[in-house]
Amino acid sequence: MATQKIPRATARRLPLYYRYLRVLHESGKEKVSSTELSEAVKVDSATIRRDFSYFGALGKRGYGYDVESLMNFFSKTLNQDHLTHVALIGVGNLGHALLNYNFRRINNMRISAGFDVREDLVGTVYHGVPIYSVDEMVEQLQLQDIDVAILTVPADIAQETADKLVDGGVKGIMNFTPIRLTVPPHVRVHNVDLTNELQTLIYFINHYNEELEISEEAINELKKAQSEQ
Repeated sequence: MATQKIPRATARRLPLYYRYLRVLHESGKEKVSSTELSEAVKVDSATIRRDFSYFGALGKRGYGYDVESLMNFFSKTLNQDHLTHVALIGVGNLGHALLNYNFRRINNMRISAGFDVREDLVGTVYHGVPIYSVDEMVEQLQLQDIDVAILTVPADIAQETADKLVDGGVKGIMNFTPIRLTVPPHVRVHNVDLTNELQTLIYFINHYNEELEISEEAINELKKAQSEQ
């Protein structure tokens, strides 16, 4: 593998490539071209080739990519052969939904511990996941060697909870709260703001669809002008 640091945009696309390669492998397909991958994952083929180039020569000119070899390569790259234990902090409505899902279609990660302040939840087991008191969080994170946490607590306690996660040795936080957390440089935070995502989607629908309509009008006008010449 190339030692250079790959762009974040490329890193975000790797799981997408891996999932589709698994589908191809399970269907018995032996090779695939960047064009076929492009049509399936909706990423242009030039981008796919550029993404793959960061890892060296993964394919052969005129042949394409060997599905099994490429799938195995990305499996190692994404640590699919290593189980990552994840903690869920806050077992409310969103937390319950995540426990119900629990990455059941992904082999390399599991929510293995939940934490909450509610006494009726503490000490219970939900879908195989034990729920602990937040007072036990730092200790349990260290005992269970948990590196990743999902944060779904109320906004007013988000930062103090994040501080405890850092004390517990967590290296990555998926933050579902609207608060932008302050953490040490060695801890990575991914913010997931569902409201922002929905507002962005609505903006693109309202504005980019109008641009598309204008473009289609311009094309029709051009065709009409050419036919009259």
